[in-house]
Amino acid sequence: METLALAFGLSLGLTLLIELGVALLWRVPRRDLWLVVLVNILTNPPVVLLAILSRDILRLSPLLCYPVLEGLAVWTEGAVYKRFSHIRRPYLFSLLANAVSFFIGFLLQRLF
Repeated sequence: METLALAFGLSLGLTLLIELGVALLWRVPRRDLWLVVLVNILTNPPVVLLAILSRDILRLSPLLCYPVLEGLAVWTEGAVYKRFSHIRRPYLFSLLANAVSFFIGFLLQRLF
């Protein structure tokens, strides 16, 4: 149980750091940075949980599951950004932020 909680905490913390960094590089208006944090707090835990369940319980291929889960996260986050923020090209921003976060997380998993 501690391992699972640690996985969730590390994933969310790393995601927040990376996606806020991408947001700053994207020049997301300061007033919208809180939304980047909130959206990731709402989307990251379900994506991580579903990825763990699909991989470890259902034994589904990550090559199948991860694109679907990340795609849903990108779509959800982009829709929220479009509706509630002043972020330029919200879906593209969401895609880039999630892609950078995913690949850094993937590389870190392989290294440690």
